[in-house]
Amino acid sequence: MEFKLNLGSVKLIPSIGGVFEISVDGRSVYSKKATGQFPDPDAVVRDVKKLL
Repeated sequence: MEFKLNLGSVKLIPSIGGVFEISVDGRSVYSKKATGQFPDPDAVVRDVKKLL
């Protein structure tokens, strides 16, 4: 519920091959494909807040 008042919607898009991407309004926040590892949840929240 961190972003309840700031987000109009959240969309999950299934994929294959271990791809895990996070973006806000088309701007990349995190790419598992680029880093090879899952993101730190606190870092994702911080980076999403910056874009809102």
